[in-house]
Amino acid sequence: MKIFSYTNLKAICFLLFCTAFSTQGSSYETNLQAVNQEIPLERDFRAETIYSLQVSRFFDGDLENNFFCRERIKKEDPHWRGDLKGLIEHLDYIQNLGFTAISINQPVENRGSLDFQGDSSYDWMKIDPRLESPGATFKDFIHAAHQRGFKVIQTFILNHSSNYGIRNQVFVDRLPHKFFRKTGLNVPWPYVFNLGNYKNPFREDNDNPRAPEWFQDYLRRDPWGQGPLIDSKTGVKLPLENYNPQRFFGTDEAILDREWYHRNGWLTPENCSNLTSAQGQHLGTDSIDLATENWKVKNYFNQALRVYLDLGIDAIRVDFAANIDRNELLTFVNQWREYKRNLFVLTDVPSIGSGFGQLGSDKYPSELTPWWYSRLGNDVKNPDSGGFSNLGVLDYPLFNIWPKSTSNGTFQGVGDVVSMDWVYGDPTHLVTFFHNFNLGPGLDNRYRFNGETWKAAISYNLMWTIRGIPSLLCGEEIEFMKGYPQVFTNELETLDMTGKAYFGDRISPENISASQNHPLYKHIQRLNLIRSKIPALQMGSLFQGKEWGQNGINAVVGLSAGIDETFTVERIRNGIYFDAITSGSQNISSGSITFSVKANSAGIWVKNGPGKIGEDGPFLK
Repeated sequence: MKIFSYTNLKAICFLLFCTAFSTQGSSYETNLQAVNQEIPLERDFRAETIYSLQVSRFFDGDLENNFFCRERIKKEDPHWRGDLKGLIEHLDYIQNLGFTAISINQPVENRGSLDFQGDSSYDWMKIDPRLESPGATFKDFIHAAHQRGFKVIQTFILNHSSNYGIRNQVFVDRLPHKFFRKTGLNVPWPYVFNLGNYKNPFREDNDNPRAPEWFQDYLRRDPWGQGPLIDSKTGVKLPLENYNPQRFFGTDEAILDREWYHRNGWLTPENCSNLTSAQGQHLGTDSIDLATENWKVKNYFNQALRVYLDLGIDAIRVDFAANIDRNELLTFVNQWREYKRNLFVLTDVPSIGSGFGQLGSDKYPSELTPWWYSRLGNDVKNPDSGGFSNLGVLDYPLFNIWPKSTSNGTFQGVGDVVSMDWVYGDPTHLVTFFHNFNLGPGLDNRYRFNGETWKAAISYNLMWTIRGIPSLLCGEEIEFMKGYPQVFTNELETLDMTGKAYFGDRISPENISASQNHPLYKHIQRLNLIRSKIPALQMGSLFQGKEWGQNGINAVVGLSAGIDETFTVERIRNGIYFDAITSGSQNISSGSITFSVKANSAGIWVKNGPGKIGEDGPFLK
């Protein structure tokens, strides 16, 4: 089906249609059963725009809960620096931008060598204490967010645990870190003498009751690791210089508890596109693959999620979703929705190749693509073999073309991607993004965007007007750490040299005004305002004019890149159309509309629309 009525390298035009609906509520219902629960907000999630952030790097509201991980230490910049207190105190910054939902990284208690991102989970039943403060607990954050009208999206990782095991459930065999010795090892500040947790009086933070008694004994004595300790696996007496580091920091998968973990080896770049490997092997030394098909694992996660539903979270983002079989994942989601009906669940399924699997030319497995998770069918070459799974998915196929399209100052390839919308169960549940936590939109996607500002602006023009839900990564609105790596690219980099640098300085009292006057901040602020006033931008599907319904809310959108452009669109419904950008209006009686758009701006012509929304800026004018 031809989606776009007009498209070339420098301009794009599309038609949006949605049936009439109220923006004051939705059919979403809840079934929360605990006493004194925070009641989630009830709006159709497609009406939201999402601001994504890592709490540990956002704003430091409490110096007492700061923490340095064991690796890549810089004295002035603790890895765990931001916290919920700092986030609560700066919700107004996000609200002023116009966002309606906040997505946070997984806040559960973590254990790992570099665990500030929240993906080295140790206890899903507890919020990490490095994020909370008196009067600023996770529940306090949810309440404060709801008071401002935000929905809260909590990241949840089902695929793996840290190599500490899971507190109260299963222990992963290893030796206490404080016994590790290596010739020439320079124990980094603030760690003292050994690599045991420096904030723990006995230098051991694996307090898992499932650990053997000899291990638990060292939770309460011998902070310097003087021993003697006999390795129960080898009989070797410790401490011992240059003893096998795998016994301290690695995992022997041959002795993992099969009721909790897989024993299928370690995932490598060479086999990450193999379905069996991707969904059954360990992702890394701090990411031990859980046997999610087993009852114990299912029961644990279902109980854990109810804790957060009772606290009032509004939606779940499942990271590493592609590393869990779709049908297996749906068994979890269906359980959650028995507890809270119509819970919005967003899945992060990074695409390989085109992102369309066996429907594309690259022939990678369809089972590892976003469209597969949006469907219920089992035919890898026929999306229509099953209906909508009711899972939202991140729009990786669109993300994958940024380097040759908007990052390059054009709309090249956008039409090809959107012409594949039919493969999704419901493309209005796609979540579009320009960056995620580990990827940027350039040819080398390890880096944050480094192009001219107008190219970022046209990217947001597209994301905010095309089908789906737009999501912005913290800092994009001010070109934070522009051109810096999203992931570590060498052994010497510390967080301040990456896109995961501390954000709080940019919204401190002395700097927040400059941030809020950045051209992109103003641009995104207006885009959010426009989208909030036009239902077709929130829930609209892309159609040819002849396929529009009789009672819908219709919009014609034209976007330009780098040059002024004039559009003529035919076969639209007659009536009065108003432009949300310029205040122009046209009474259409011939089924055809012609309008002009300035370079890097948009024309958003809405039938019976509200007229001009917001003030002109450097891009939208």
